[in-house]
Amino acid sequence: MGKAISVDDHSPSVVSVARALPRHHVSQATLTAAFRDHWTAAHFNRARLDELHRAVGVEGRYLALPLEAYPALDTFAKANAAWVDAAADLGEQALQAALRQAGLVPGELDHLFFVTVTGIATPSVDALLSNRLGLRSDLKRTPIFGLGCVAGAAALARASDTLRAFPDQTAAVLSVELCSLTLQRGDLSLSNIIASGLFGDGAAAVVLQGAQRAAAGPRVVATRSVFYPHTERVMGWDLVDGGFKVLLSPEVPALAKAHIGGDVDGFLGSLGLKRSDMQHWIAHTGGPKVLQAFEEALALPAGALERSWESLRTVGNLSSASVLFVLGDLLEAGVAKAGDRGLLLAMGPGFCAELVLLEW
Repeated sequence: MGKAISVDDHSPSVVSVARALPRHHVSQATLTAAFRDHWTAAHFNRARLDELHRAVGVEGRYLALPLEAYPALDTFAKANAAWVDAAADLGEQALQAALRQAGLVPGELDHLFFVTVTGIATPSVDALLSNRLGLRSDLKRTPIFGLGCVAGAAALARASDTLRAFPDQTAAVLSVELCSLTLQRGDLSLSNIIASGLFGDGAAAVVLQGAQRAAAGPRVVATRSVFYPHTERVMGWDLVDGGFKVLLSPEVPALAKAHIGGDVDGFLGSLGLKRSDMQHWIAHTGGPKVLQAFEEALALPAGALERSWESLRTVGNLSSASVLFVLGDLLEAGVAKAGDRGLLLAMGPGFCAELVLLEW
């Protein structure tokens, strides 16, 4: 074992993680067939579409709407209106479940961090949920837009920062991503074709409590943010007349492989730790090439990212919610023991990374 961390009296704890998926599940084969029917009219290579959708390693995804409802969403206004309704419903489901698991009622929540990158709402969805759930009028709401896949980890870190300052309080992180409602059906770029096979819909909520609440669950011992300058065109959205046009550079896996090892070593080293002191790895499901980059750059033992691979296979990449789904899977499995450590990591638009060290 490495040098023990001195966990101060202000380390908050993760009390519960709840996940919510829409009720409309569609196999990858069915989705690929639907895209094939649509895009071959534009003379897109059918074999190439099949190849790209197989390569992402996803077997099925959950959709915010029935598959047959999507053709009618022919403007950004229609797609975004559908997003607001579905995001509020799925977000309510996830947050209620997380509070219930924590043994709390909505009125006991002091802070709510809401993250998304797949839709726009003003008032934000967290405000809509304040009315639905009867959250307190003095609740501190922090909606975060634009961090994409890294936002689940980033919001977990920002919530823990807040609870270090207010150790007698309770915070929740809520991620809702409905990637299916961002699809640009007229975009035949390689990025959009890959995204159409990779991303799915889902929501996750995490409840955290400050140290004075003596909550059970892993403590958030330390966090680190890493920003890579001049990489803003690696991942993100271009806002076009039809809505969000995906920007997904083939450089993403190479950037992950080039940087994540040094970033993790620097973070852990500052705490007197090394990679071998981690019993659990909780990685964002960025896609097969990104997960392989993590495994290779960190020289992880076989099976270290098995939960991330399984999540990718069964629900696809859920953007900011993905890493929280993997965290929920780990906690639900009940395999972590007292004294175990885990590193939660994600990368996203910026280009950037977030690292969160957990200790049981």
